[in-house]
Amino acid sequence: MVRDSARRDESNATGASKRPTATFSTADRAAVEPTAALVAVVVVGLALGLYAGAFGDAAPDDDRSAARAALDRVEETVTVGGVVDPNRMRRVEAPGTATAIELEADGERWLAASGPDAPGPPEVRSPDAVAVAERRVTVRVAPGRNVRGTLRAVVWR
Repeated sequence: MVRDSARRDESNATGASKRPTATFSTADRAAVEPTAALVAVVVVGLALGLYAGAFGDAAPDDDRSAARAALDRVEETVTVGGVVDPNRMRRVEAPGTATAIELEADGERWLAASGPDAPGPPEVRSPDAVAVAERRVTVRVAPGRNVRGTLRAVVWR
């Protein structure tokens, strides 16, 4: 049986080094194929895009949802057989405080407001101070004559 110290002496005696050192040139260094790198960049970009989209959808947006809810309630009131009747705008009780309901069609505008604090017409109100939800609807402008129009709910923020 040979002792460990004797083995070390034998390896040193033959001239072998303990750890061989290899010399690498710059051509021998690891590299990534351009196609694989491009695929990796695209995957990371898509992942960040999906994350940002999901994060944006998760953020609370109470102002716009209040305007959409008001628009849904008013549309049920003013619609008869899928067609909005401007004469029914008189029956609209604008839900909530500081809400205005607008109907535009054939160059005319009808307005129902919740009170004196309700937002005014588009040319008067500040776009930063209101949340707006709108929907394209069919509007009866005369007996047997229907045109496309816009039903809009405007809510103060």
